[in-house]
Amino acid sequence: MSELMSALDALATDDLHGLSDGEVLDRTALLVAVQNRVAAELTRTVRHGEVTQAAEHDGLKSMRSWLIGHARLSAAEASRVVRSGRALAHFPALAEGFAQGAVTAAQMDVVAAAVGESERARAAEQDVDLAEFDRTWAQIAAEASHEVLKAAVQLFEVALDPDGVEPDPTEGRRLTIAKHADGSVTGRFDLDAVGGEKVQAAIESIVQADRPKGDERTRAQQNADALVQLCDNQLASGLLPTLRTVKPHVVVGVELDDLVDPAAGAGAAEMGFGATISAARARWVACDASVSRIVMGPDGTPLDLGRDHRVVTPGLRKAVELRDKSCVFAGCGAPSWWCDVHHLIHWLHGGETSLENSALLCERHHTKVHHGFRVERDPGGRWRTWRPDGTEILIGPPLLV
Repeated sequence: MSELMSALDALATDDLHGLSDGEVLDRTALLVAVQNRVAAELTRTVRHGEVTQAAEHDGLKSMRSWLIGHARLSAAEASRVVRSGRALAHFPALAEGFAQGAVTAAQMDVVAAAVGESERARAAEQDVDLAEFDRTWAQIAAEASHEVLKAAVQLFEVALDPDGVEPDPTEGRRLTIAKHADGSVTGRFDLDAVGGEKVQAAIESIVQADRPKGDERTRAQQNADALVQLCDNQLASGLLPTLRTVKPHVVVGVELDDLVDPAAGAGAAEMGFGATISAARARWVACDASVSRIVMGPDGTPLDLGRDHRVVTPGLRKAVELRDKSCVFAGCGAPSWWCDVHHLIHWLHGGETSLENSALLCERHHTKVHHGFRVERDPGGRWRTWRPDGTEILIGPPLLV
């Protein structure tokens, strides 16, 4: 191991500027092969650790938990290594290609994820030659693209079910969500055809219903906004399952001084799942929320917990919905059930929680109003919208003076 580390140290001192383009590409190819071989050895070692229960040495239950806690791998990456390790003995041709650097860790996982213990048992019951698939996949992995290998692995399911018996659609469904350091998340899901159709139908309904004038969002942004809106609608409906006697909801913890300070206050508030947001964003959430006062002691222990107080009462919300009907931002018109009740003058700064000081705003335009835009109801009852530069957003041709 020390020789390996010394070799890597030597590589790190190489002057890349002295290499020709061809030499750069040759070096890259060699490093990919080395990376594959190291990944293969890691996978083999982790599998040995799993069989021998080595993680118990550090008081942990599994190699997966050890990789997450001690090697700081993500949960998804740790699962991939463990899953691939379990597949090594069943796919010797792939394992050999992996060990020689011709097969990547991702390629190994394509097979490991699709052909697990239950699939191998079904293959044995039906006399499907797993060795032939193994040799074919190893050759494809070494010579063809990643997508070609994925398509070849899908043929294994066809071999197990030549008559096309419908599988349980829930078995292949997966959703992974990864949280990043700034609190943002990325995700990936795999759905069967019918499940995917349901998701597309739900998202498309919101996308097509929310097309305000001048909308310049990309389709990907529209889909993401629709997904958040779909979750927002479900959270607001009160119909989601109760979690430990509490209805699921968005939780934000913020110091009172940060909340009332008009400054942005980056990283001042913490959310229920661990993300941090700015005080300005917390004020946006607090416009239409339940507020609880918690007095903390110097050692961080809660000393006093006040009762939840709903800023906008159900009765007031009904009155605002009856008056405004939809989002009041110029050109929008998103339905009332997509909207928050916005305080024209925030209650933190002395604004009353009243019909006169309230307006319905959808999530996007509620955010814009908290970032410089302004809505106001004139004496005639018409809502008007101004940009941060003070110019009014007018719908249709300019008014003649």
